Amino acid sequence: MPAGLARPAVSIESLLLEMTNRDERARFPEPAFTCKQSSSYDRESVAPDKPGWFANRDRSMFLRVANNNGRREFVMMDTEGPGAIVRFWMTFSGKDSGRGTLRIYIDGEPVPAIEGAAFDILSGGLVTGAPLAASVPEATLYQRRGHNLYFPIPYAKHCKITYESQGLSEDDYGAKKPGTEAVYYNINYRTYAPSVEVVSYSTAEMQKNKDLVAATLKQLADGGRALPAKSSVLRLDADLQPGESRIFEANHAGAIQHLAMRLQAENKEQALRSTVLEIAFDGEKTVWVPVGDFFGIGYKQLYTNTWYTTASEDGIMQSYWIMPFAKKCTITLSNLGGQPVRIVDASASIKDWNWDDRSMHFGAGWRQYTRIQANPNDQASDINFARLKGKGVYVGDGIVLFNTNYRWWGEGDEKIYVDGEPFPSHFGTGTEDYYGYAWCRPETFTDHPFVAQPLGTGNFTPRYTVNARVRALDGIPFERSLHFDMELWSGGHTRINYAPVAFWYMVPGGENLAERDLAGVREPVALDRTDIYSPALDEKLGVEAENLIWVSTPSGVVSYQAHDTLPWSGGMQLFWKDAEVGNRAFFSFNSNVEGRFTLTGLFTTASDYGVFDIYLNGKKIFSKLDLGGELDIKPIKAGAVNILKGANLLEVELVRHAKGAAKKSHFGIDKLIFE
Repeated sequence: MPAGLARPAVSIESLLLEMTNRDERARFPEPAFTCKQSSSYDRESVAPDKPGWFANRDRSMFLRVANNNGRREFVMMDTEGPGAIVRFWMTFSGKDSGRGTLRIYIDGEPVPAIEGAAFDILSGGLVTGAPLAASVPEATLYQRRGHNLYFPIPYAKHCKITYESQGLSEDDYGAKKPGTEAVYYNINYRTYAPSVEVVSYSTAEMQKNKDLVAATLKQLADGGRALPAKSSVLRLDADLQPGESRIFEANHAGAIQHLAMRLQAENKEQALRSTVLEIAFDGEKTVWVPVGDFFGIGYKQLYTNTWYTTASEDGIMQSYWIMPFAKKCTITLSNLGGQPVRIVDASASIKDWNWDDRSMHFGAGWRQYTRIQANPNDQASDINFARLKGKGVYVGDGIVLFNTNYRWWGEGDEKIYVDGEPFPSHFGTGTEDYYGYAWCRPETFTDHPFVAQPLGTGNFTPRYTVNARVRALDGIPFERSLHFDMELWSGGHTRINYAPVAFWYMVPGGENLAERDLAGVREPVALDRTDIYSPALDEKLGVEAENLIWVSTPSGVVSYQAHDTLPWSGGMQLFWKDAEVGNRAFFSFNSNVEGRFTLTGLFTTASDYGVFDIYLNGKKIFSKLDLGGELDIKPIKAGAVNILKGANLLEVELVRHAKGAAKKSHFGIDKLIFE
């Protein structure tokens, strides 16, 4: 700020104006602030080298219990100002959950500035309307949604947030006891230097700014995408053969304010992944991302609509990130795939920009963890999203993944380390919580300005999921470094494709420490579980049972199961749970050879496993196979069987329950071996 000019106070007004000012996101914050998070993460997580680092009871964890005039108020956040709450997410489970009283105390006042039922405050309109107070996905039950309050709540001296509910107990942090309300929360808040003037939230301030509040809600809902008349357009249309690149340059100061393009290719999914957008600002290469991931859809042409990116099912993709440069901008489009790609309706709109000492270059990075092992509990792992060195602001990210299990993949928490801190100042409660929704829900939501799930079919089944979060007031400034990890914590042992993209701004000289993932962009995209788990017989004529294609099952649940002690080949078995007598489960595998072979099946036995008939290509190969008994893995020979070239059908029929099982029994198989 120029000398002699008074710094305006931080207030509801200033924060709302900042929220919708895309230009301001491209400048380092003034006044400066830190952004941290208070959450209900499991307190057993204390260090990566200590037990409990992947502990998962991320609920009903509070700072303390405050007795206030006979009320038991569970304290969620208690921090000194000046500062501002900039994002507040919650979800709940249990009887009457979410109906407790949420209170936000400001500046030490005994009477809360905001008080009401949690649902009413976060998404029910008590503070403000949508989209700054909203629950997602709208297609699921209200109680199973993530409830998001993005309305800024500034405070000059102090802020304390409490939750009062009869369903909570002082001696049951983590909601371990039956009947205890499970309360999950993530609160992002800014802290300014003591010298910064802040006008605290109040009813009077809300009344004073009612017109601005209404205008902000409308602008966020509409997208705020009107471009200034004074701008130049750089055409980016190109026909790219495999391995070919096209370079486009703007040799003057300015800022990209709008990027748009449409891809045409025989294999559109692969083109969205293997066509790479690279941008250099003033000679610094800061953006390297597959086109589809950059625009928030991954490798399927989906509809999405956030404050910074949009895409339509007819193919047009658009970005509204502001990307300033002092002297020169170079945009490179590269085809790293094996087919021709045509890029049409492609352009960069560039406006004037007054480069100053607060201006930052935009950056984006991507990689895919291909066929990575995803595990539960203490076998989970930390997956890196971003490693940045320099000064800047972290402004968003997303995940594109292909799940291969019939279990939820995203129990993992975000862990964000700022400026080398030993413990993350952002420690979350679940991947879906980070992206604004809750309870692993697969329903699509896309028209919120800051969070989106353009597709969630892979949340519980072997399919495709895309999540995105862009940051406005909850951007995370850093002076020296930022390190972002997300736990890969799956409900079952499996391998998946998991591709994060991250967005940031850094002052010139900043570094993205991650290497470019050339192999990842060239990898064939997964469209089916078989693209990750091959159902074909291997060179030794064996096939892991978890690689079999599940065709259909009239009863029970089919999944892929791991065990801490059983030495299953490949670490998993095919598991049919709760089978009913007379029902058949159908599976298939492929073979490149045909003929007559001896079959050995590696079956699991257990006390609740039943008696089965098993057929291969319509011929019974096991009759009344009794898998009841002690927990074990047993090789059982079927004798000579015929294998067909191509698809082979395996049928499993429950003929009798296990001893002691009245209605349902289980089935498990580890591997098929043909000799």
